[in-house]
Amino acid sequence: MTALFLQLRKVLPSHFANRWACMYRWKGFISGIRHNISARLVFAYCNDNYVSLLLVVCLLAYHLLFAMFVWSYWKTIFTLPMNPSKEFHLSYAEKELLEREPRGEAHQEVLRRAARDLPIYTRTMSGAIRYCDRCQLIKPDRCHHCSVCDKCILKMDHHCPWVNNCVGFSNYKFFLLFLAYSLLYCLFIAATDLQYFVKFWTNGLPDTQAKFHIMFLFFAAAMFSVSLSSLFGYHCWLVSKNKSTLEAFRSPVFRHGTDKNGFSLGFSKNMRQVFGDEKKYWLLPIFSSLGDGCSFPTCLVNQDPEQPSTPAGLNSTTKK
Repeated sequence: MTALFLQLRKVLPSHFANRWACMYRWKGFISGIRHNISARLVFAYCNDNYVSLLLVVCLLAYHLLFAMFVWSYWKTIFTLPMNPSKEFHLSYAEKELLEREPRGEAHQEVLRRAARDLPIYTRTMSGAIRYCDRCQLIKPDRCHHCSVCDKCILKMDHHCPWVNNCVGFSNYKFFLLFLAYSLLYCLFIAATDLQYFVKFWTNGLPDTQAKFHIMFLFFAAAMFSVSLSSLFGYHCWLVSKNKSTLEAFRSPVFRHGTDKNGFSLGFSKNMRQVFGDEKKYWLLPIFSSLGDGCSFPTCLVNQDPEQPSTPAGLNSTTKK
């Protein structure tokens, strides 16, 4: 497997090879868990002399959680982040004009004219149009430039080293499901392993080397459960407020000033922004988020009067 992975690194683009590396790092941990579970089942079989109905149910539940965990993790890793559409890129003439103008009011006037027909409501801290010098485009609302990917990412939340990918509009739902199913996976393992963990300390297990796998399995699952629960809880709070991690640390700035709840539409609508309108897809790592990632509904009453309320070809921004 190692030789195959090294060959893949040679033939695949670097970003895909690094994402395969993430999968490869998790492979060892998952393989260890599955091996330890096998040892635990041997103990159960030896002690009970038959495979009980409870054991079958646990096996089915385990493999269901395992499958959903791998599916959502795969989608988080290999879903490419979405970039701003061509409407937000400057034309050749606008780029030349921008290069001739010095930084200042004249520079901003060029950007204001270019952004006249775009649904842009956020500004920089100084009130200027948000512009990316590296990508040479006007940033849509909630879009940020990732220094690792060297691209502007729509509704960027953060760049995650665990998946070696930017978490943003295209895969944020998958990332949430990955956290949810990995947490349930670890909690399930810790809960079903608890009785054997207690027997380990009370000398209730056969005296073989395999019993140490039981101790490792419980500690690993419990520690991951603690860290995952805090991270998953934080992102659930972000979804309920319709915020990204970046917006939680630095509130978005609108024409009238900073507003930390500018994109919050209420709990129900905030949930639907990420998971979509069809509840049957909520628990599946299938893209169902609302919108196009370039424009978002806002609860603001005093919107920018210079911007169109219904831009052609793009989602309109709604008012409360």
